[in-house]
Amino acid sequence: MQNKPITFQFISEPSDVNYGGNVHGGSVMKWIDQAGYACATTWSGNYSVTVYVGGIRFYEPIKIGEVVKVDAQVIYTGTSSMHISINVFSRNLKQPTFDKKTHCIIVFVAVDENGKKLPVPKWTPETEEEKQQEMYAKRLMELRTQIEDEMKPFL
Repeated sequence: MQNKPITFQFISEPSDVNYGGNVHGGSVMKWIDQAGYACATTWSGNYSVTVYVGGIRFYEPIKIGEVVKVDAQVIYTGTSSMHISINVFSRNLKQPTFDKKTHCIIVFVAVDENGKKLPVPKWTPETEEEKQQEMYAKRLMELRTQIEDEMKPFL
């Protein structure tokens, strides 16, 4: 199975504005979830739900009226989970190149109509970059386990 990135492109709108005049972080998070959902559902062939969003990093603000590009790609699969790398870029309409604005990893699980987990096709990295992405996802899984252990007393 080919692991082609899912890409959304659109113009940020005035309804996306925050109090500082830039795109609201919540709007960016919505776009991340939508692109991740499209990627996970395409990969698994089943309805998929978000189970974890981690390490979201906002590098620079996105301005209203800029072209936004959201790239989503599978970087690791478990039995029923899919780790999706999301990168958000934007550019001024008069500029030819995009600048990276946000990055995160989002984990989805494929489920049936009753919400029970379903197996997903295995993704096997082929290129060196893909192998590095898979190692990145595995390291983040270990860190999530540590974070969850730290949070237990407060849940």
